[in-house]
Amino acid sequence: MIIEQIYTGCLAQGAYYIESNGEVAIIDPLREVQDYIDRADKKNAKIKYIFETHFHADFVSGHVTLAEKTGAKIVYGPTAKTNFDAIIAEDNQVFKIGDITITVLHTPGHTMESSCYLLKDENGKDYAIFSGDTLFLGDVGRPDLAQKGAITEEDLAGYLFDSLRNKVMTLADDVIVYPAHGAGSACGKSLSKETVGTIGNQKETNYALRANMTKEEFVKEVTDGLLPPPAYFPLNVKLNKEGYQNIDDVIENSAKPLSVEAFEIHANETEALILDVRHQSEFIKGFIPKSIFIGLGGTFAPWVGALIKDIKQPILLVTPEGEEEATIIRLSRVGFDNVLGYLQGSFEAWKNTGKEIDTLESVSASVLEEKIKENALVFDVRKPGEYESEHLKVAKNTPLDFLNDHISEFPKKEDFYIHCASGYRSVIASSILKARGFHNVIDVEGGFNATINTNIERTAAVCPSTLK
Repeated sequence: MIIEQIYTGCLAQGAYYIESNGEVAIIDPLREVQDYIDRADKKNAKIKYIFETHFHADFVSGHVTLAEKTGAKIVYGPTAKTNFDAIIAEDNQVFKIGDITITVLHTPGHTMESSCYLLKDENGKDYAIFSGDTLFLGDVGRPDLAQKGAITEEDLAGYLFDSLRNKVMTLADDVIVYPAHGAGSACGKSLSKETVGTIGNQKETNYALRANMTKEEFVKEVTDGLLPPPAYFPLNVKLNKEGYQNIDDVIENSAKPLSVEAFEIHANETEALILDVRHQSEFIKGFIPKSIFIGLGGTFAPWVGALIKDIKQPILLVTPEGEEEATIIRLSRVGFDNVLGYLQGSFEAWKNTGKEIDTLESVSASVLEEKIKENALVFDVRKPGEYESEHLKVAKNTPLDFLNDHISEFPKKEDFYIHCASGYRSVIASSILKARGFHNVIDVEGGFNATINTNIERTAAVCPSTLK
């Protein structure tokens, strides 16, 4: 028996390759599926089943394409409805892969069709559970993504409580837990950085699995402090339910090199957004006017989904040379398939023609310290939880996720300073503001982390036990 976790840090997502005696199951594959096919081919094995733990909201799964390319059967849990051929399994239905079995455990709560998959080894012993978004390490799935009609997030949280107590916590402590996500995912509130655990460890450390916890306490705690989900979530659910364009076709249609002249014509004659994915240090020094920065070096795809509201938005790319196709693939993972092309020769080609460029002013934390003495305005674009834990006393929290809600708070004429934790998100925010005419925005290099070596007054950190 072989179990391989294929973890994608940008999405904080885990897919799984399971093999036994020449047969393979894939759980929650990414949209680009060739890697799974290659793994099976190298071992002369055949992909038999594709198990989906639920209709994913945060990424486009590869189930449809993988089924088309391999003939494998797609499996969903009870109540799922799809526009493509799939096995809608019954609760406790058993699927055989070589010498092992996978049992469907219907665990509604995150969504109504959510299911975990229990792997029993060659001896019939419970070995591992692939818990999807039902159980994470340190957290559980948010219960507000599948509200319909009279079903509320409190109802879903109640279902999740029952699912965990009746289907998951009854398993032996040594059963391995393989979740769908780790820290950084928007599918939960406080996921662990670890990506593999055990049932026993989670019973001891996961707040939502406390032994004497009542359903009322559970519902209150898992629904408390939930931020609105990113705008692209329901659009990705729709693609996962109904199907989508083959990733190979997306790459062929999008990976079009454009000369500076052609790029400029596209920018002027379409409503395309110019997306610059180079490193923030390069973007600051020079970029095409009105470009938006979201760098490949950070959690690129989720930020694209959170900040670009329409997955059909036409996009023109400025990428590091050689990263064009990788950028297109990472955009497609969250459903953004409408790339018109990329600037051939990257930003240097634009710059070398003598065309207009823009820059972003960035200052060190020591300069910020001096400016604060002069009553400078400072904005912190980290998440509310980060801000509440500790922040610069003078800084106002305007989280990047909800920057649009705070636009009226930024001054039009007076210089103001933006920081995040380390400098990635603040450059994203600054690029958006500058594209909207805020030419008085100044980035703080190194962010909040860099202010540790200054005397800028900070709030005392809130005790972690009081934070949600």
